[in-house]
Amino acid sequence: MPGFYNPIWLWGLLLIPVLVAMYLWVTKKKKREAIIFSNIAFVKSALGDAKKSRRTHILFVLALAAIALLCIGLADPHIPIEQTKEGVNVVLVIDDSGSMQANDYKPSRIEAAKSAGDILIRSLDPKDYAGVVVFESGATTAAYLSPDKDRVREKLASVTPRSGQTAIGDGLALAIDMAQSIPNKKNVVILLSDGVNNAGVISPDEAVGFAKKVGIQVYAVGMGSAQPVVLGYDWLGNPQYAELDETTLQSIAQKSGGKYFKSVNDQTLREIYGSLNQEIVREKEETSIKDVFIAGALVLVLIELYLRYGRGRIIP
Repeated sequence: MPGFYNPIWLWGLLLIPVLVAMYLWVTKKKKREAIIFSNIAFVKSALGDAKKSRRTHILFVLALAAIALLCIGLADPHIPIEQTKEGVNVVLVIDDSGSMQANDYKPSRIEAAKSAGDILIRSLDPKDYAGVVVFESGATTAAYLSPDKDRVREKLASVTPRSGQTAIGDGLALAIDMAQSIPNKKNVVILLSDGVNNAGVISPDEAVGFAKKVGIQVYAVGMGSAQPVVLGYDWLGNPQYAELDETTLQSIAQKSGGKYFKSVNDQTLREIYGSLNQEIVREKEETSIKDVFIAGALVLVLIELYLRYGRGRIIP
């Protein structure tokens, strides 16, 4: 909500009606005294013509307006605007387990995920920070949170798939911790996984509880084709399929105040990541606008001085 950081200065506005009353009283007194005396020159000087009187009023109004703007400026007014000063911490959490080598996404799931992540990083606002966490049987940092998005993109491009299982909870917990490493910013985590949580020491529920506690939104993206994808065969020759646990990802997004997206191919994945910057809810912050009022007061004072003493003066 709009307000003032130092509202005590607003009491100075009470000077305005006092000065107006004094100005009117002095003007009337001057006219009455002029009428009493018989000196025609004095009367003419005191009463003046309408044009000169109007000019005098203009100068007085400029002085009052400058005082009013100065009082408001010193009160330090502020308004809520979309957060642009501090930006947002955005951490990508990418599943790089063995299933990410599947080629139902072209050229592969992991490459499609990296390409989509690159689109998102390039779309972020200039003062946003970006970081990357990858996870399989455990979680590691691929790119530390940084405003240097080109550097983060390079680190993302170097990510390669591994052969481990899927530790969603560990990856999410590490990302939440990274997001808080740069203070005074809104924190957002974007989680991408194509499997079921089956490894790690932190459960998805524990990780999302951590996110809720510190107020971090999690946007979850599930990678999974419309048709079952064979990842390999067990020792008996039975096919092993990639499974996507949408229920867990939906729960993570919902409980943290984020949103869940389902990606069925590399094209929809790119579209999702391309729109995520607009999905991020950027908090409003209180921004001081006192300089506007102080500058306005200074401009009015300069105008008043120019009209009074400059080449364009309106009082001889």
